[in-house]
Amino acid sequence: MSKKKFKKVLVVLGGNSGERSISLQTGKACINALKKKRYKVSTFDPKFKNLNLIDAKKTEVIFNALHGKDGEDGVAQSYFEYLRIPYTHSGIISSYNAMNKIISKELFLKNKILTPKYFSLSINNFKNKKLKKLLKIRKISFPIVVKPINEGSSLGVKITKNFKELVRSTKNLLKKYNELIFEQYIGGQEIQAAVINGSSLGAIELIPKRSFYDYKAKYSKSAKTKHIMPARLKKKEYKKVLEIAKRGHKILGCKGVTRSDFKFFNNKFYLLEINTQPGMTDLSLVPEIARYNGISFENLVEKILLDASINK
Repeated sequence: MSKKKFKKVLVVLGGNSGERSISLQTGKACINALKKKRYKVSTFDPKFKNLNLIDAKKTEVIFNALHGKDGEDGVAQSYFEYLRIPYTHSGIISSYNAMNKIISKELFLKNKILTPKYFSLSINNFKNKKLKKLLKIRKISFPIVVKPINEGSSLGVKITKNFKELVRSTKNLLKKYNELIFEQYIGGQEIQAAVINGSSLGAIELIPKRSFYDYKAKYSKSAKTKHIMPARLKKKEYKKVLEIAKRGHKILGCKGVTRSDFKFFNNKFYLLEINTQPGMTDLSLVPEIARYNGISFENLVEKILLDASINK
């Protein structure tokens, strides 16, 4: 927890990633909350100006409201560290490792946290034969999830039911991304758990009306995704998922707030990934989990702000 009570806050929002519109919504909501808490707020959008143009002399603290590429993968964080300005959320390495699905999965497995079976292929070594062979070696059966290794908000995620579909989706994705991860699809309950400043906050269950919890299910009210807070789990299971989320947060060296995505299937929790810059919009899950625990949106935003630091 920061010893210094900041007065002037620079909210960095927008950016150039595929999640720009969500980042603008997150930023706007956090700006309103900070103003209600009597902070003096200014904004910076890296779409229009490079991050190294932030005036370090006039900036006490940065609230990082970016999402996706360059915002939650260690790039923005490296600028903040270079400028020596305290900033919210995770540092360079933890952000990079959490965003890279291969690295985070390797760390989960090393620490005995269950994650779906997977392998990766890059644009240079993709061949139909090789794909078939790897599926056999790794014992991965359909349905199979294919997605970019470092994208957020379910962008580019495809669930495929047969080999023909998998090849088509892979070829389409390789037009945009250099490396993909192929993962065993896990059914069961969709559970998301929040951790703030190293403590577990709670777990929510999602029932998407769509085929899975994709970008539209996350951010569009018309998708009518059902939120169940707290998640429908036995007391012992609920405690367990919070403990795994907290461990994952610690293993990746995260700071501030994170949201962990789980599947609960056959009495086992599978950790899919950890989000180091979870959304803070009207439909976002962390504010909903916090609200259930008696933490208002304004207080949640301030809690994140007060944890701002450098040398993470």
